[in-house]
Amino acid sequence: MVIREDNLKFQGARRRMVEKLRVRLTEEGLIDEKVMEAMMKVPRHVFFESAFDTGFAYENTAFKIGAGQTISHPHTVAVQSALLEVKKRQKVLEIGTGSGYQAAILMELGVKLFSIERQKELYDKVVRFLPAMGYRPKLFYGDGYIGMPSYAPYDRCVVTAAAPYIPDPLVDQLAPGGILVIPVGDGEVQDMIRIIKNQDGSTKTEQYGQFSFVPMLKKTAR
Repeated sequence: MVIREDNLKFQGARRRMVEKLRVRLTEEGLIDEKVMEAMMKVPRHVFFESAFDTGFAYENTAFKIGAGQTISHPHTVAVQSALLEVKKRQKVLEIGTGSGYQAAILMELGVKLFSIERQKELYDKVVRFLPAMGYRPKLFYGDGYIGMPSYAPYDRCVVTAAAPYIPDPLVDQLAPGGILVIPVGDGEVQDMIRIIKNQDGSTKTEQYGQFSFVPMLKKTAR
């Protein structure tokens, strides 16, 4: 993947995208200015392989990135990032590295990121691409359903694919006070769920509208 220039044209398009997101998220009661700042800093167009597609990089659209996966809508990325309510230096587990765009946003928010990708094709790309952009999360090729217990507990966990149910290991690996954001459902649309883990280990579940993700699959794929 070639890192494309971030010129004034792209910066202007990104600024317009962020302003539209700011209006929409304010209406939805989910505005987080730190997330808006991070999305302004990360050039979404560089995550697109096709030079043709870069012309649409700052529209609220998902695009295919290979291996049957997509880069999420900017609105979706903004919502998940806002729901996480991350603080600097928190440990965050991401299930589904994909293109690396969501990972870059989280890194701009100052977290210590651990990210799992089950598609070898995508993992091999992102393990080179993110460091080339200056981001150095801990990246793993593995099964997101089982999380990454060796580095647990995590302050936050975000799942970027549609899970038919909430995997118990992801809840178990949350620290007390931790938050899991995950789209749940096996149809064309899923419910965005936020789970807050209480100090006693019990959980509180909240729902934040419907979104559309590719399915979250088990095991690894080559």
